[in-house]
Formats: sequence, C-alpha cells, structure tokens
Amino acid sequence: MLKTLSSKFALTTLLLMLGSLLLGFFFTNTYYHQVIKAPNDQKNVEIAEAMVAYIADAQVDNLDDYFTMLGETGYQLYIVKEGGAPVFYGGAFRDTTLEATTVADVLAGNIYHGMRDFPRETFVMGFFANELVNTIGIPFTYEDEQYALFMRPNIKLLFSEVHRILGALMLAMFILSLIGVIVLAQTIISPIKKLTRATRAIAHENYEAPLEIERVDEIGQLANSFQRMTDQLQENDAMRKTFVSNVSHDFQSPLLNIQGYATLLAQPNLTDEERAEYGEIIEIETKRLSNLTKQLLVLTTLDSSTRKPKRELFDLTAQLKETVRKYRWQMEEHHIEFSYTMPEVHYKGEAGLLQNIWDNIIANAIKYSEDGAQITLTVEETATAIIVTVEDTGIGMDKEALAHVFDRFYRADASRTKHGTGLGLPIVKQVVEKHDGTVVISSEQGVGTTVKVTLPKL
Repeated sequence: MLKTLSSKFALTTLLLMLGSLLLGFFFTNTYYHQVIKAPNDQKNVEIAEAMVAYIADAQVDNLDDYFTMLGETGYQLYIVKEGGAPVFYGGAFRDTTLEATTVADVLAGNIYHGMRDFPRETFVMGFFANELVNTIGIPFTYEDEQYALFMRPNIKLLFSEVHRILGALMLAMFILSLIGVIVLAQTIISPIKKLTRATRAIAHENYEAPLEIERVDEIGQLANSFQRMTDQLQENDAMRKTFVSNVSHDFQSPLLNIQGYATLLAQPNLTDEERAEYGEIIEIETKRLSNLTKQLLVLTTLDSSTRKPKRELFDLTAQLKETVRKYRWQMEEHHIEFSYTMPEVHYKGEAGLLQNIWDNIIANAIKYSEDGAQITLTVEETATAIIVTVEDTGIGMDKEALAHVFDRFYRADASRTKHGTGLGLPIVKQVVEKHDGTVVISSEQGVGTTVKVTLPKL
C-alpha cells in the first residue's frame, strides 16, 4: 500500500519522466543557444566594461584589493598583465585552459566573446560551463601598463537565468507528465492549500486558524511540523510583545545615573574635584545611552556561533571599581551597605562584553534589595580562573523563578513593579559562556541572592 509521496510519484511518473527528461534537455539547450546566449554575452560585456571603467573613473589605488572585492561579490576573474604573471580572483574555474593567442588578442585591444562563441553540445549548456574559455575578455590600462580582464559571473549569481532555463525544462516535462499525475496531484494540492491559508493567517498574527490535516505521509509530517512552528511563533510573539513593553528599562539605568549625578551637581557645596568626578560620570553615562541601541543587538551578536570574544589583556579590577562607582549614588539613596574585596587582577577577554556582566549583576543586586540591605563583591584569583562573586541580602527568588532565571524575556515579577526586560541575565550567561566560563546563581526568598561568575584563564 502506497503511503508516502515518494512511492506514489515514483510508480505513476517514472516512465513519463524518463522520456520527458531527454526531450526537456534538448529543448532547454536549444532555447539557450537560440535565445539566451547572445544577449547573455552582451550583458556580461557591459558588466566587464563597467568594471574597467570604474578603475579609471574612481582612481583605484590598489588593483589587487579591487579585484578581490569583485571576486567576493560573485565574479570569477582572470587578470593578465602584459609581461607579468596571471592572477585569479573569486571562485575557481573548473578548466583554466586558454589559448595564448586569445590573451594576446585582448592585450592588443580587442574584446573576447567566449560566451557567445562557446561551442554547442547536446546535453551540456554553455551557460553552466565553468571554464576559462567561457568568459568575456576586456582590455584595460592601469598606471600606463596594459592588462586583460577575463570574467564571468559566479554560478551563485545565475539564479534568475537558471530559473528560466529550468522553467523551460520543467514545462516540457510537465506537459508529458500532466495526464498521468493529475489525479494524484489533487490529493496533494488540497492540504497545501490549507497550509497556504494557515500561513496567511499567521502573517496576520492569527495563530488559532485550524489546520485539519490528518495524513501519515510527508504532507502529514509537514503539517505536524507546521503546527509546532505555529505554537512556537505564538509563544515567541507573546514574549516579544512583553519585551517591547519593557524595553524602556534598558534606557532607564543610564538616565537614572545622569539624573542622580545632575542633581548632585546642583548642590552648591561641592568641591571642584567632586564636580569633575560627577561630570565625568555623566559623560560616561551619556555615551552609554547613545550606544544603548546597539547594545540591544548584543544577544543577536552573541547568538552567532562564529562570534568569538576579542581576547585582550585589561585591568579587570579597575573595570569593576568603575562599575561600582557608577552605581554608588543608587546605593547611597537606598542606604545599601556595600563592601568589596578586590585584589589587582588582569584578565584576557573582551572588556566591552564583560562590562555587560557587571552592569547587570550589580544593577540587579541594587534593584532587588530593600533599604538597609548589604551587597558584597568579592574577586578571587586562582591558578586557573578568576572568580567574581556578588552577594546581596535582598528579597531573593523562589525556586520557580530561579529555574527560569536565564530564560530570555522571563520576568519573575509579573506585576512589573521592578522594571526590566528579562534580557539581563541571559546576556550575562552568554557572555560568560563565550569566554568559556560559568555563572551560577543561588537564591532564597527573603534571604538574598548570590551570583558567582567563573572566568578561566587562557
């Protein structure tokens, strides 16, 4: 009994497809040589002429950098300098054979139409032939020296033309296969239409549209996967809306610091040193605020598997002391007793990323501590790691909140009396893990919270 689409299609269309495949290749190849080849050659001549014209117009300083850039944007290039060694750029050619007379002819000032003159073969289209002879050759002059540029688009740039060619091939196959598969196609079209309607509903944020597809073949599996995707999208959408409604907290912290120190600056009995110090902090926080939009992309950056921290040796103790100094006014405002033990420690990591850790941990300790609480910061250095511990006697967390503390957008305070985005600790966790470290949080409601960050030495 046929239950899978592959077996149904195989039995019904195999013979028809084999016959139509031969006809389709012949038709498509003919279409390319009769209709596409000459315009394609001319189009690439214009592209090559634009490349060499830019060299003179833009006064290119470094020819190698220019052609490297063109190669990276999707072109295969072969550059020959009169009397010099040839150089390739971009994707590799399958066949690099090219007559010396052809190169000499281009160096003499003629255009080489390799695409137009590429020989016709029954089952091989010149359009796809990744050979050096299947290029456009253009002469140009740079710093009074004669060059020849041979180019063709990399296959990655040929999608639009490929679709036309494959469309012609599929049309020939479809005409011969249509009668044999029309009944089977109807059984496939119906669930696909349902999926299309469900997709449109999701585009309008309607996640409740019924799918009603009960099958055991690949379409049924697709429907099940689609339903799971819909459920996940609904959950993500809810979390995203929560994030948007609370994102102002990311701007509130520097604004509060600016406001607090601006208030202190207004006091008439300040010394010049105090005024300079407060002004410096306001300047720091203003810069931080101007860059805060970029910091919202930190998680996206950290999510990249290829993103590695820039390992540079810096004064970790100084960074921690500066962070504490930024938040000192908040501690004084709430009568929070702060103490620390910080030996001189240097660490090899990305200081900008690590700053996110200390900002989030210390800000959270203050935010979730009542007046008169205590916060202790301890830095330990072992032979293999640096351990930073922040302990507070604040309100703490229950077990449920502690279990979700690193979940993005999660907020234990459903009433939102404590402003936040639910992104701080997830950022802490990812920054620590990017540095191959660990972060452990222990907490007891009504007693306090301890955050322990371990950063291994290199």
